[in-house]
Amino acid sequence: MRYLLIFTLVLSLFSCGDDAQGGATNATPATTKTPPAAVPTKVNDHSVVTPSLPTSYKLISKAPDPDRKLEKPNIKVEIEGLGNGKCLLIGIFTEQFFRADSTVATGGKMVFKSNEPYRPGLYYLMLPDNKTTVQMLIDADQTFTMKTKMTDLVGAMQVEGNLDNQLLYQTLKFENAQRPKFNQVAVQLAKQSKGTPEYKRLKAERDRLHKARKDYLRKIFTEHPQSLFTAFKEAGQNPDLEQIMKADGTIDTSAYLYNYRRLFWANVNFNDERLLYTPVITNKLIKYMTELTPQNPDSIKASASFLVDQTLDHPVYFKYFANWITLKYEPTKTTLMDSEAVFVHMVQNYFTYDRAFWSDSVEVHGLQLRAYEMSSSLVGQVGPNIKSTDPDGKLRSIFEMDANYIIVYMWNPECDHCAKETPKLVEFYHEWKPKGVDVYGIAVNTDDQKWRDAIKRYKMPWVNVFDPTNKSIYATYFVDNTPEIYVLNPDRVIIGKNLKVDQIQTIIERDMKKRGLM
Repeated sequence: MRYLLIFTLVLSLFSCGDDAQGGATNATPATTKTPPAAVPTKVNDHSVVTPSLPTSYKLISKAPDPDRKLEKPNIKVEIEGLGNGKCLLIGIFTEQFFRADSTVATGGKMVFKSNEPYRPGLYYLMLPDNKTTVQMLIDADQTFTMKTKMTDLVGAMQVEGNLDNQLLYQTLKFENAQRPKFNQVAVQLAKQSKGTPEYKRLKAERDRLHKARKDYLRKIFTEHPQSLFTAFKEAGQNPDLEQIMKADGTIDTSAYLYNYRRLFWANVNFNDERLLYTPVITNKLIKYMTELTPQNPDSIKASASFLVDQTLDHPVYFKYFANWITLKYEPTKTTLMDSEAVFVHMVQNYFTYDRAFWSDSVEVHGLQLRAYEMSSSLVGQVGPNIKSTDPDGKLRSIFEMDANYIIVYMWNPECDHCAKETPKLVEFYHEWKPKGVDVYGIAVNTDDQKWRDAIKRYKMPWVNVFDPTNKSIYATYFVDNTPEIYVLNPDRVIIGKNLKVDQIQTIIERDMKKRGLM
């Protein structure tokens, strides 16, 4: 990677496959349908699983010989109708684009040469208009010729001297020819009633087209298992599952999506680092974590571990997945309630001294310390008891409070957001105090006088405590930004956090309904 380039491409280049054609999470332009967002991970024990449902996938692609030699590049490209201008060769590593090389096209002809081989992966030839791109796969064989026309870049493409690009454009042409047929069947099928003879005929035709595409690709994969094309294209295929039916004849969506997630990574060869230099891995990761996984901490942790644990012996993938997931759900950078639970899980399991080989001991210590500070105040855990000093010098304890529900309010007298939320909380307190709600206010990062003045200014009627040493509150209720609001139920279990005042009622009423109190 020579240097990063701020670069924008049309997002459809990297979409996650054409559902009508079996789906592919690679660079072939296509569309996707998002599965239902919230589904449990437990399969219904009473489901009737379709006998043809695959429970595993036999990987076809094989990693290349690690001792093979990469050629010095001599890539000739000729595009009829292009004219003159500067062309860029753009590579990709995970989510980052980089400029691998540049050249000048004269009369539509150009050559990419270098004394150093290009890193194997998928590249984009950016034409002088800075909008049009031509895809190419570059592996060990870096001496080849590509000829095409501006009027039909894919359909007119001819490749000499390179198997990967021959397979790539052969497949693109096949898929382009199939796509109208799929679309036509889909439109007609949508107009039919299920169970009618015409519906069954169209569905059979759709299945036939799907099988033809599947057989076409499998033949290529089997004949060329070590090719970059096979690794790339196979990794991009979505799981091919039949619907799973319940005993009553209805579709079991939960079981289907559970199996779909379990097989989603089965066609990725983690021994092949070339895939990280294509869009397929990042596209799959985004879809897996944000679309296929319900966005709650328990589901996210389960999906993360299922994936990351597969890569513990594959350092480059392990580093990428562990960092991406941890950063994706880093507290303060997501709207997920209790994102700290995901952060703690990732750090305590994967950012350890023996596993986080990319970090030094100081960085690991800092992450572990932060995770420790968060770990006592996760949703679903019993909230820590705090004993700290009120304005009269008395020790006040959370667990000594009698109310059914306790709001732990962490605030700062000079915080702008606190100035907005505190009056709302005072109003909420007066409305809900008779209904069994109380507040335990903890001032942070201030001094005694500012704390006392603010209590009077806001007329805060609840228990207020302040410990200038922070000893009594350290590693109890984690706070990144003030105000921070936690809600404890009658069992003193944390049922809500990272809330605004106007969200507290919803959290409490939800718990009350579970307990039959409403």
